[in-house]
Amino acid sequence: MLKEIIFNRKGVDLLQIDKTSSILTTDNGVPGPTYLEDYTEHIAGAKRVLSCEWRRKLNAKSGNSKFKIKYYGQLHDMFNNLIVGTEFAPALVIAQDISNGQEILLFDGCKNGFNAMFCDEYTLEQINNRPVNNLYFDQDKNDSFEIILSAYYDYDFDDESEGFVDQVDENGFIELPDKSKIEFEKVKRNAFHEFQIIAITEKGRALEVVSEELM
Repeated sequence: MLKEIIFNRKGVDLLQIDKTSSILTTDNGVPGPTYLEDYTEHIAGAKRVLSCEWRRKLNAKSGNSKFKIKYYGQLHDMFNNLIVGTEFAPALVIAQDISNGQEILLFDGCKNGFNAMFCDEYTLEQINNRPVNNLYFDQDKNDSFEIILSAYYDYDFDDESEGFVDQVDENGFIELPDKSKIEFEKVKRNAFHEFQIIAITEKGRALEVVSEELM
């Protein structure tokens, strides 16, 4: 059974807050996923943010910070607060602004992360036939949450020995295994090696909703 206070794989309490600090310690220079940059904010006083970690609180353009979580996938057999993929395809998770219904992509296991971009291949059927018609509830049947996101980057794409720099064309693009081309700077931000979603209930309980190793 997962603890109510969630720790990441490095043993760090993701939610521990230093109430005496005025420093935005989530501002550690890690840029994070490009598709989330307009929907997140720093966490004031957050402690122990890792040097390879991008951590933010989800915040809609409406200013709202409470969301429903909708997903394609299933709940883990043992840890039934965790969303995981099915035998057919990886998980797809979105947040829905409770004030206006706007949907925000949080995680797409077919597209986000190192393995999805450079190792795993999925058919169009797998990519497109994943309806996000499951609604996430906590044990009290609550479906409204604040959301904390973390992405981890241990891979150095700029290390010439890894061979990625040599593949960048004159326009700054790199070709992925599926033959699509993407800006190298976007690759470095979206090919994270771990991704985590924490949902905070109305009672202040922290639930680990997604915890994916992607490399």
